[in-house]
Amino acid sequence: MRKLLVTGSSGLIGSEVCRYFNQMGWEIHGIDNNQREVFFGKSGNTRWNQLLLQEQLKNFHHHELDIRDREHILKIIAEIKPDAIVHTAAQPSHDKAASIPFEDFDTNAVGTFNLLEATRRYSTSIPFIHMSTNKLYGDGPNLIDLKELDTRWDYADEKYANGIPENFPIDHTMHSIFGASKVAADIMVQEYGRYFNMPTVCLRGGCLTGPNHSGVELHGFLSYLIKCNLEQKKYSINGYKGKQVRDNIHAHDVACFIDEFIKSPKPAAVYNLGGGKNNTCSILEAFTLIENISQIPMQFNYNETARLGDHICYYSDLSLMQKDYPNWNITYSLPKIFQEIFSEWQKRV
Repeated sequence: MRKLLVTGSSGLIGSEVCRYFNQMGWEIHGIDNNQREVFFGKSGNTRWNQLLLQEQLKNFHHHELDIRDREHILKIIAEIKPDAIVHTAAQPSHDKAASIPFEDFDTNAVGTFNLLEATRRYSTSIPFIHMSTNKLYGDGPNLIDLKELDTRWDYADEKYANGIPENFPIDHTMHSIFGASKVAADIMVQEYGRYFNMPTVCLRGGCLTGPNHSGVELHGFLSYLIKCNLEQKKYSINGYKGKQVRDNIHAHDVACFIDEFIKSPKPAAVYNLGGGKNNTCSILEAFTLIENISQIPMQFNYNETARLGDHICYYSDLSLMQKDYPNWNITYSLPKIFQEIFSEWQKRV
């Protein structure tokens, strides 16, 4: 039986990957220490998801471990001897990072380095999948000519009609502290792929979402927005008239791509992983979508000041992914994603 090691296994993407590959017959080893609760408080707790994995998945093994613990990471990878590693653990918040810069960098950059080196010492032939972020591009996308529509911003430059490609520059922009720590991790994953010819990939995620997200104000855009609607809690819009645009991808579609990469890996690969143009919405448009489902009016505050380094408009150009992996495509539409998250929050709130 093939073995998969998943870091951040109790989180949104990690848990989806665990479930997906368990169904494919893999033995799953999950690393998680509920650090999300430390970062975000009780609302960020993911123990509930860990317990579900332990109850529902026959061949799942939980390991209570912090990826910053270098000696234990070296030891556990050598002991488990995985056939592939999916690294989703991170300090994930753009905003939170500035108040906890040591924890942010040690988790995102040093933790990733610990895993890479432990993997190299064990084997240079197993796929290493790293969940990166579109924040690597900093606020560079804001320099693209934009057009303002009734409910959203969009690219006026036809060069970006399909979204942001992987060769978009990352220099001379404001990334946020979070974005900078993820740049360090992303580049290191690429370097291990090139220098040691290891099959590595950086998946530069946009808005990754799904029903297993413990959405909080500082991370988890759609999940938190839908939760606010159900609880009739005011949602805070920060700048850009609420017309800022994101592409949204369901965690299942992320897991499906990871499967495709493991089947046909390559060294130092980089892909922008999002929902693409068809799965975009602005905050205002998201309000309308959830109001139509819940029949509950959205309550919100508006703050003129935008978040530092935030994107006005961002969606991923998926053409390279689909060229290299033609069996993969987006299967969850935006309305389907909204309905699924809404149904799950109904059970929890």
